[in-house]
Amino acid sequence: MKATKLSVLSLVATALIISAAISCAPRSHVAGADRAVAPKKTLRPFRSELELKGYFRDLAEKQKREWAKRRRMSGASSNATALEPMVAADSGDVSKSAERAKEEDSVTNTQHAGVDEGGIVKLHGDHLVVLRRGRLFTVAIGGDELKPVSAVDAFAPDIDPRSTWYDEMLVSQDTVVVVGYSYERGGTEIGLFDIDRAGSLKYRSTYHLRSNDYYSSRNYSSRLIGSKLIFYTPLHLPTGQEDVSASFPALRKWHKGANASEFQRIVSATRVYRAEREPRATYGLALHTVTVCDLARADFACEATAVVGAPGRVFYVSPESVYVWVAEWMSETAKPRQSSMVYRMPLDGSAPSALGVSGSPVDQFSFLESGDKHLNVLVRSDAAGDGMWRAEVAEGEVALLRVPLASFSDGVDYAPASSYRPLPKPQGYTFQNRFVGDYLLYGTGSGWGAPEKSNRGVVFALRWAGGATAGLPLAHGVDRIEAMGSDAVVVGTDGKDLHFTGVRLGAYPIIASSYVRKDATQGELRSQGFFYKPDGADAGVLGLPVRGAGRPGYEHLFDGSASILFLRNDSLRLSELGELDARPDKSSADDACRASCVDWYGNARPLFLRGRVFALLGYEIVEGALADNRIRETRRVSYAPRRMQTSER
Repeated sequence: MKATKLSVLSLVATALIISAAISCAPRSHVAGADRAVAPKKTLRPFRSELELKGYFRDLAEKQKREWAKRRRMSGASSNATALEPMVAADSGDVSKSAERAKEEDSVTNTQHAGVDEGGIVKLHGDHLVVLRRGRLFTVAIGGDELKPVSAVDAFAPDIDPRSTWYDEMLVSQDTVVVVGYSYERGGTEIGLFDIDRAGSLKYRSTYHLRSNDYYSSRNYSSRLIGSKLIFYTPLHLPTGQEDVSASFPALRKWHKGANASEFQRIVSATRVYRAEREPRATYGLALHTVTVCDLARADFACEATAVVGAPGRVFYVSPESVYVWVAEWMSETAKPRQSSMVYRMPLDGSAPSALGVSGSPVDQFSFLESGDKHLNVLVRSDAAGDGMWRAEVAEGEVALLRVPLASFSDGVDYAPASSYRPLPKPQGYTFQNRFVGDYLLYGTGSGWGAPEKSNRGVVFALRWAGGATAGLPLAHGVDRIEAMGSDAVVVGTDGKDLHFTGVRLGAYPIIASSYVRKDATQGELRSQGFFYKPDGADAGVLGLPVRGAGRPGYEHLFDGSASILFLRNDSLRLSELGELDARPDKSSADDACRASCVDWYGNARPLFLRGRVFALLGYEIVEGALADNRIRETRRVSYAPRRMQTSER
């Protein structure tokens, strides 16, 4: 049964005590990415289509035997509660291409500089490009402008957009890429649009990439490095089916009347890899596929590399590689889940490598490929990846895995027990974690549920390369951890007020300051909802969408944020600059939405561009001016489909 965003939301909503009714449709290689470390061995590719088919034929027989055995062993249970790293016998630098990324204005709070992430607002020359409720918009901001320019549907003119979600958008040169998922057309939908210097948009073409739904409550499906568009897509293989080639990753160009026979496979047998240690297949397998499409070419040319592994996954994109951590969704015995594997798939097109591991990361922020050529990953014993809503319910013991990149090989070796560093387990749910500079920070908060009433929280901080772990007491939970230069800010609620706590990350971590916004909660949960603009080594301005007190985290799916709050950071002394608020008129509510009518990826962003400050709030863009440590609204524009006008102040 195919999972959808709607059905999975309904399940997790119960777990998070979210009472909401959603009435909507269900839900290559990179040139110049230098390899820092060459593995001693790599995964083995299939040598031919014949070998590939034989592998899955044998696998189908094995699955049938295992299911027959399980039926005979009724009453067997699984209770994975402890993290016990497997012990085996003895068994980087950031890419220069990312470092040379243009020092342009950025409007996306990305995990890595030079690795852009699909989002809802981007910059093209003198224009903001916004993806909202199934449409693309441009707004001119050149000089002293603030004026809507163009609006088009975010899908092909001959496509029925129902049952499709248009989630992410990227801009490369004069190409706008819209990434969506179509339940009707069966895969990731990629729309290409031309944009010119005047901000005019024109539809170019649409492609479909055969995949399962990429949605994650935290992660993003697409990345952009230079002109290379990078997708990670899972493709679950049918259990017990001997010939799965019809399910393999494939691409087709859309046209009216297009059918499934027009899909062309983009991964050959010799680009499908497997570890020497075979994965357990009782609960099925997945092809974890990294697809790279070159937007600089006239044709939409894509190449893919895939690995066969367990279905649960978290993926992370560094400037050099894509890492995919896979884990069994369920354990077959009472022993801890120990069958995880982490794959390293270099962006230069070379062969993947792998390492046997234990537990699972919570989300992409659990990873750091560090400059000392190590992979650092925070793992929990009872987690199963970040697909759909799984990141929100991760539990269990906590440890930091730290391994040299050189330890990756053909998948036979396991990370030794000495590579795992046990860490304190936080109380509570909705786990948050983030690498900031030389530190790793983590804690728990309210997440998508109602604000939890507590004035006692803890954020744990440790140097990931070694050293003691400090538990720093807070007057609130941990709902967001963000970098502010070389330091961090922790954002969370005490059930009534919204707290911002500055954490100095020097020789040892200390709480440096706090700011309390009375009667407020976060207006956005996505990482891109936050932005910090430095204006000195220890100074800058941050922006975050907020709404009224007591509002559950999931509310941004349906309602816009009340305002964007701006704070000044002065050597970790946080002070309020003010806010830019939303004042949507009634006409913008009637936008004749045809697709993506739920804001899965949020609807509000702080924007800092060329000395100007903006707040994206639904269909409004509000500009403010900073003077005398206060922000004052200067004007606003509505770019709603039915009404586009500017009001000056």
